[in-house]
Amino acid sequence: MGRYVVGVDLGTLSGRAVVVDVADGAERGSAVHAYRHGVITERLPGGPALPPGWALQDPADHVEVLRTAVPAAVRAAGIDPAEVVGIGLDATSCTVLPTRADGTPLAELPELRDRPHAWPKLWKHHSAQRQAERINALAAARREPWLARYGGRVSAEWQLAKALEVLEEDPEVFRRAERWVETADWLVRRLCGRETRNASAAGFKGLRQDGSPPAPDFLAALHPELPDLLPKVDGPLLPPAARAGALTAEAAGWTGLPAGIAVAAGAIDAHVTAAAARAVAPGRMLAVLGTSTCLIMNADTCHEVPGVCGVVEGGVTAGRWGYEAGQSGVGDIFAWYVARALPAPYAEEAARRGVSVHELLDSLAADQPVGGHGLLALDWHSGNRSVLMDHELSGVLVGLTLATRPEDIWRALLEATAFGARTVVEAFEAAGVPVDELTAAGGLTANRLLLRIYADVLRRPLHVVDAAHPAALGAAIHAAVAAGAYPDVDSASAAMGAARRETWHPDPARADAYDELYAEYRALHDHFGRGGTDILHRLHRLRHRAHPPRRS
Repeated sequence: MGRYVVGVDLGTLSGRAVVVDVADGAERGSAVHAYRHGVITERLPGGPALPPGWALQDPADHVEVLRTAVPAAVRAAGIDPAEVVGIGLDATSCTVLPTRADGTPLAELPELRDRPHAWPKLWKHHSAQRQAERINALAAARREPWLARYGGRVSAEWQLAKALEVLEEDPEVFRRAERWVETADWLVRRLCGRETRNASAAGFKGLRQDGSPPAPDFLAALHPELPDLLPKVDGPLLPPAARAGALTAEAAGWTGLPAGIAVAAGAIDAHVTAAAARAVAPGRMLAVLGTSTCLIMNADTCHEVPGVCGVVEGGVTAGRWGYEAGQSGVGDIFAWYVARALPAPYAEEAARRGVSVHELLDSLAADQPVGGHGLLALDWHSGNRSVLMDHELSGVLVGLTLATRPEDIWRALLEATAFGARTVVEAFEAAGVPVDELTAAGGLTANRLLLRIYADVLRRPLHVVDAAHPAALGAAIHAAVAAGAYPDVDSASAAMGAARRETWHPDPARADAYDELYAEYRALHDHFGRGGTDILHRLHRLRHRAHPPRRS
C-alpha cells in the first residue's frame, strides 16, 4: 500500500486539490484553481442574457481543476506520484447537467451552446421554485410517503424541480438529454471511464427513498413526459467511499497520477467534510460555513424533521441515517454587501490600513453591545433552504435610521445567519434528534467575530476544524477507504480527520441578550415566511414579470 491519497473539492467559485498522508491525514501539498467563468448568472458566455434566479456553470471549468490543481498539488507535495493509491472528489450538490449517453455535456454541442437549459444548473439556481411548489402540492395531496423525509417540502435546488423546469421551458433539451447527472458523478466518470451514481445525491437531491425514486405515475401527473427522466438518472448506485473504478490512462495523463489507482464514488462537499471534521458519530452536527451553510449529522434512527433538507439511510456514512439542512446564502450575503452595498470610502480605508474590507467591518462592529445597532435582518437573500424551503423569499432589514452605519448593517447580517442556524438546530431537537456537539468548518471560520456570534446565539460551544481545505481532505479520506487502506469512513475519519483549531464558548451575558433579539427574529421570520404577509412573493413575481425567461 502506498502512502498518499488525493482529494479534490469542486466548490462554487473554484476547485482545490490536496495530497494527504494515508496514515494520519497530514496535508503534504495543495493547489487551488479558480473557475474561468465562475458562476454564470447574467448571460451565457458569448450568448443570451439570463433571467433572475439563474445560476449556471461551465463543465469545462470543472475538468480544468483536474488538469491543473491535481498535478500542481502533487508537485507542491514533492512526492513520487507512484506512491498515490487513490483519488476522491466531491462537488456542490445539486449541481446537475444534461449529457449524451457517452457523457458529453449538451452545453458543449455547438447547436445547443446558446440554449441556457443545456448548461449545468448550479446548486443555487433558484428559478424552478414554481415547479417545486407544484411538486410539493401534488405530493401532499397524494400523501406520497417520501415527502416527510424531506421535511414536507421539496426544494427548487433539487433534481426533480430543475428537470421539470427544463422539460417545460425547453423540451428539446430535455429530450436530447440521455443522462441527467450530478457534477460529482460526471467527473468520476471522467476519471475512471465508468458511470456511477452516489447514493448521497440520489437520496438527498434525487428523492430516492427505500430503494426507489418517485413513481412514474406521480411524475406523469406533473407532466406526461416527466417519467422519461427515470432512465436518465438511473445507473449503478454506490454508497459513500465505495470504489467507483480505476483511474484510466487518459485521466492519468492529465492528473499525473498512476493509471489503475482507486477512484472513489462521487460525493457531496458538505458530507465528506463530516469525515474531515471527525463528526460522523451520532449527535455531532457539522456546520459547513461557506457560500451557503450546510448542517450535516448522523443518527442511528430516522426522525421526520420539519423543514429538513433530507433524511437518507446511508446518506453520509454507511449504516446510519444521514440528515442535512442548511441556509442558501451565508458567505454569499456578506460578499453581496461588500461588493454592491458598501460605500466606497470603506474600501479606501481598508486599503489604507492594509486589511480586507471584511476585516475592517469586523473591527468596527466587534465591540458593539448586542442589539446596540437597533437592526434585525432575515438571511434570505438567496431564499430560505431550512426550515421554510422557499426560494421566492428574499432578504429583509428593519430598524434603519439616519444614524445607521455600514458596520451596523454588517453585524446585523452576521447575526441573521447565526439566527438562521439556531432555527435549524431547534427544529432538529424539537423533532427528537439531539445535537450534542457542534463543529464548524469552511472558509468562513476565518472570521472570528462570526464564530463568536454563532457561539453566543446558539448558546453552545463551537468547535472549529483545523484544516485549510476540509472538503478536499474529506474527499481524500473517502479515497483512502476506496483504496482499501481503511475498512470504513468511521475508522478513516478517526485516523485522518483534522484536529480542532479552537473552541468558542458562549458568553452568558451576550447569550442572554441574543435570546431577546432571537425572539424578535423568529417573529419576523414567521411573519414574512409563514403567512403573516405575502409581500416577498408578490415582489418576486413583479421582478420576474419584468424579466421573463427566454424560451426556445
